[in-house]
Amino acid sequence: MNGNALPGPCGLCGRLRGTRAGGVWLCEWCGWPYGTSPDPELPRPVIEVVYYVRYDRRVKIGTSRRPRQRLASIRHEELLAFERGGREVEQQRHRQFTEIREGGEWFTFTGALSTHVTALRASGEPWRLYARWLSEELQR
Repeated sequence: MNGNALPGPCGLCGRLRGTRAGGVWLCEWCGWPYGTSPDPELPRPVIEVVYYVRYDRRVKIGTSRRPRQRLASIRHEELLAFERGGREVEQQRHRQFTEIREGGEWFTFTGALSTHVTALRASGEPWRLYARWLSEELQR
């Protein structure tokens, strides 16, 4: 999206760029309608993600309901991707890439795993996707 400056910061993520859709400004980053704020008394929605983090030539495939906290506790060089889903999706990925498993949740970053991560990245930058998922849940 090529956005314009919002009249002020997004009420959800604080970003400053947006687009007009049907007469309403939407944040370019998270999709939240400008001029509205999430109800602070409502609990934040839980967005389960499968994360892919790289350390050297290995990738950890794990899951979290609080990805910022989780990733802060894992030694890694790069966040490669997020995939929406919980334990079931994570276990499916572990089975899918079992041939390149190095141990635990760590896999060699080659072949099919690299292709899978590239496909996930085509959907968007991980934190931007997470912001959109959060925005979508809050708008329900």
